[in-house]
Amino acid sequence: MEKKLQRSVDFVMELPLSLRGISETEPFQLEKAVCSHGLFMMAPNYWDPLSKTLTRPLRLHDAPSSSSLIVSVSQRLSSLAVRVHGTHYLSPQQERALMVSRMLRFSEAEEKAVREFRSMPVDHQNRSFGGRVFRSPTLFEDMVKCILLCNCQWPRTLGMAQALCELQLELQNGSPRSVAVSGNPKVETDGFIPKTPAAKEIRRKGCDSSGVSTGGMFVKKKLEWEVDGNLPMDHLLESSSNMTLLPTDNGNSEELSLSADDSHLQVPNGKEYFNRTGNFPSPSELANLDESFLAKRCRLGYRAGYIIELARAIVEGKIQLGQLEELSKDASLSSYKQLEDQLKQIKGFGPFTRANVLMCLGYYHVIPTDTETIRHLKQVHSRKSTSQTILSDVKEIYGKYEPYQFLAYWSEIWDFYEKRFGKMNEMHPSDYKLITASNMRSASKNTRKRKIPC
Repeated sequence: MEKKLQRSVDFVMELPLSLRGISETEPFQLEKAVCSHGLFMMAPNYWDPLSKTLTRPLRLHDAPSSSSLIVSVSQRLSSLAVRVHGTHYLSPQQERALMVSRMLRFSEAEEKAVREFRSMPVDHQNRSFGGRVFRSPTLFEDMVKCILLCNCQWPRTLGMAQALCELQLELQNGSPRSVAVSGNPKVETDGFIPKTPAAKEIRRKGCDSSGVSTGGMFVKKKLEWEVDGNLPMDHLLESSSNMTLLPTDNGNSEELSLSADDSHLQVPNGKEYFNRTGNFPSPSELANLDESFLAKRCRLGYRAGYIIELARAIVEGKIQLGQLEELSKDASLSSYKQLEDQLKQIKGFGPFTRANVLMCLGYYHVIPTDTETIRHLKQVHSRKSTSQTILSDVKEIYGKYEPYQFLAYWSEIWDFYEKRFGKMNEMHPSDYKLITASNMRSASKNTRKRKIPC
């Protein structure tokens, strides 16, 4: 008996690159713009190296109850094709809400930064890094992911992001085992907890505990009818590499048997990935959760408290994300100081996390420094930096690239990563977890690292 194929409607929009003021001498390449920072590897982003397509869920509105649709972004000759799966129409407001331009940093200020940085004679300038750093569709997602980057092994960071997206799907579907509101800490979590390899959580003494509109850019091209099974995302995540050796940041290796329970470490086949992974949770979805539930469900440890407090402050209007983004539009030193002062008031946003968030907002004159920075300066610049000297060391090395010190530093970092692991835009997602500090240190020179405050 023949199986009936369900017909699906996709809405396709075109984002002309000519309207972005991109230099013809430095043509835009989607793979460079996306595969430029570890944020692109974190759920719910999925980069397909075969079709060079970015796929993820995106919300249609800013409203708390807004729905999400799977969106794929690919490049044509002189434009980006933005395919919204499963719908035949989007209003102009919904098009703007997709925030594709934000992820790819399409703004006058960002284009200016890219042009000026590319004109600099940067030592070790990596051709795979075009000066454009990928970020999330929302500032909230960037802020939470910057928290996940702090004081954590990279495989676990990936696992926590994946778990948050799986939790969002459960909350969206009204799973009774996941709807754990504040004051109900005894909600059952067994069976939902990702088996993320993690050492005992230690709250860092040094952690700070204080607290573009696209307008008419999209041009409707056509409605495309396609038979389900031929959608561009059908071939995504076709294979899974069952690695059994996960490097840890202490220089050792941790052997794991990747069973079905270790699902967050494996890459599912086909559309299964998007069937079980939701969008990144919104502030309203996290604000009413119990801290102990969130910590256990997503293996967040002490980060759960920071994330819930952030979400509640946003929902209650104490933190206005729109105002923060508006203030960052000129990327001036004065606005940087204002934003940094505001971020200092948010619990859990220490120097490293603040610098990463401000980088996401377009400030490139401050380098977020951690043990990875110390490793990099030792291996690339032969500097024996310590947590006490790292700030002065990066100032001495990268000060000549002002106001784009971070871009020069990140160009070196990305070049080093790609020499060790291959082109990031060609890497299968199952291998992302192998990009760890222990895999980048010389085997004969594994030293114990001193942690730097987040």
